[in-house]
Amino acid sequence: MMHARTPFAAAVLAAALVAAPLALAPVSTADPRPTAAPAQVRPAGEHVLQVDYQVQQTGYWCGPAATRIALSARGVYRSQADLAAELGTHTGGTDWIGQVTRVLGGYVGWYETKEMPNDPPTQAQKDLLWRDIVLDIDNGYAIVANIVAPPGNQPPGYPPGQTIYHYFTVIGYDDVNRTVLIADPASFSGNQIYWLTFDQLASLIPPKGYSA
Repeated sequence: MMHARTPFAAAVLAAALVAAPLALAPVSTADPRPTAAPAQVRPAGEHVLQVDYQVQQTGYWCGPAATRIALSARGVYRSQADLAAELGTHTGGTDWIGQVTRVLGGYVGWYETKEMPNDPPTQAQKDLLWRDIVLDIDNGYAIVANIVAPPGNQPPGYPPGQTIYHYFTVIGYDDVNRTVLIADPASFSGNQIYWLTFDQLASLIPPKGYSA
């Protein structure tokens, strides 16, 4: 399970610890949360959350590390070890995105599990993912995504000859060029904070899911 573009990257790389590579679900449209961004007018372009970034401390703690990064956007700081215990993470990783949703919700409310079983995702699933990204980021909540990155479809720096099962955190978006900012606890080849196209993110999540 495992892992800039703007000057922002330097600001969010708080206390990066020792990098340890490696890793490690029908879409619910019911959503009791707000259905629109905050009332204030948001300018087009980059919308980015301030987070406390950390590299995952073991090869199988990408789930705890991604959860920790997401919580830090809300001013909640827990150790990766504590979150690993709360998530039920084991040497094989964190089994299901629902475990992340449960822990995030326990601290800050808000979060729901959104599963994306179709590969490639349906247009409805992609539309929901983009809406969730905009809604969450605009309201100050980061998204944790469970991804599967096979050879030929990987974020920057990933080991090219293997499929990586991983968790990372979506901490921003740009609605001009439809890209998303990733805080990746794996730090593959030093890639910690980087931009992906939204379409690539949507292709990486199936058949897993995300907490939003």
